[in-house]
Amino acid sequence: MAGVGRALGVALVGLNGYLVEVEADIGQTLPSFVLLGLPDSALSEARERIRSAAKNSGLPLSRRKLTVNLIPASLPKRGTGFDLAIAVASLAAAGDLRPPAGVVFLAELGLDGRLRPVRGVLPAVMAAVRGGRPDVVVAGANAREASLVPGARVHAYESLGQLALDLGADPEAVAVPSCEDGGTGPDEDSGRPAPRPLAVPDLRDVAGQSEARAAVEVAAAGGHHIMLVGPPGAGKTMLAERLPGILPDLDDEAAMEVTAIHSLSGEPGTSALIRRPPFESPHHTASAPAIIGGGTGIPRPGAASRAHRGVLFLDEAPEYERRVLDSLRQPLESGELVIHRAAGAAAYPARFQLVVAANPCPCGKGTGKALECTCTAQAKRRYFGRLSGPLLDRVDIQLRVNKVSAIDFGQAPAGEATADVAPRILAARRRQAERLQQYGLETNAQVPGRLLRGQLRLDPAATALLDRAMVANTLTARGFDRVLRLAWSIADLAGLDRPGGDEVGQALLLRQAVAA
Repeated sequence: MAGVGRALGVALVGLNGYLVEVEADIGQTLPSFVLLGLPDSALSEARERIRSAAKNSGLPLSRRKLTVNLIPASLPKRGTGFDLAIAVASLAAAGDLRPPAGVVFLAELGLDGRLRPVRGVLPAVMAAVRGGRPDVVVAGANAREASLVPGARVHAYESLGQLALDLGADPEAVAVPSCEDGGTGPDEDSGRPAPRPLAVPDLRDVAGQSEARAAVEVAAAGGHHIMLVGPPGAGKTMLAERLPGILPDLDDEAAMEVTAIHSLSGEPGTSALIRRPPFESPHHTASAPAIIGGGTGIPRPGAASRAHRGVLFLDEAPEYERRVLDSLRQPLESGELVIHRAAGAAAYPARFQLVVAANPCPCGKGTGKALECTCTAQAKRRYFGRLSGPLLDRVDIQLRVNKVSAIDFGQAPAGEATADVAPRILAARRRQAERLQQYGLETNAQVPGRLLRGQLRLDPAATALLDRAMVANTLTARGFDRVLRLAWSIADLAGLDRPGGDEVGQALLLRQAVAA
């Protein structure tokens, strides 16, 4: 008898991973399988999966009482990613395996002994490396994703039998399932063809709308939130969908964050870091957990976190529930979502650019002279009432988008393409990065008011227009700061060292265009 068998796994709480020691002990009483350490229902079902997988791998579990303890016991554990660690510890307790110390095991077990991929492998491997355990065993279908983590030593296997042979099992006893029965090789990504890269929508497709295009360019340059109000067919959705295409590629740190979130969300086929800013566009019927994150047990990331370092687009925004919209106020300010549930709290990064699109009224015809509009004043107030003042105050650019004219649609020359605009955005981002690096900031949208009124303070003549707007109560203190941030982005696009009165005036117009 080998005594207590041990292996390591990882428990994920949000994007944070914690090393979990798996202990297994074989008692002297009648057959049973006891699992301790706050397992959820999916993890509790591991007992039957492991029994079948071990038996079909030629290494049946002991017929006596098997007790498995997951340490720390106070940390909630969930999911099927502990299957392999529990199996290895149990077989080690029986003396069938001799696993090396310090190796982390992350895989689900099939009943025939095959190793199945699990979601969240990337953040789990990141946690293992940070915890000083770089040797990680995963299913073959997770090998590419796990290898994205710098410093990780990934060992991929297709079955428990293959792993057992390397851990000292009796070769005559071990049974290895054939790949012909539906197994996959370590480099086949579960038999799925490699996903084709999606074509990036081109900004040239937008007809007319020169003011809106310029506003989107300013938003991209400084990372600002934007609201577009206009009739159906004006191009609001097209502009929003083309915003990610002009944003710069993600750096290594941001790409690792974004890829980890999408791995935890269960998106298949992750074999490379996500370098392009993501785009999320939830339907207006989406619930708060779908957008913010949630669910039973430990909360999972929602659309706001999946849009991290990218764009969250809310089309027909007044159709969303007001509590769903107001729940975005926290991440708009802090760039992070902290979700509390009975099973625990999870924190997810959510530093996205919000794009809000809305019609001018419920019928959508309340533009110009609004001769065809049938909406009452009360209906219009109720329609926009779902967009609370505190939420709109956090949106830097608020622009009215007019109906496309026949000349713009059919005769005017096409606007600039994404390939022409993107270099200007990249140059503007580099200018602000050089200016803000000493403050630990990346974009103008992140600059706090104390810097705008301190080290980055503009000449009084440049801000005189804002002072008058404050006196007239048409601009709040938060709005004052946001106009200054816009002015810096406009100056960065123009290649200026600092904004002047003209840039501040343009920024104020972008801020108050809807009200006007």
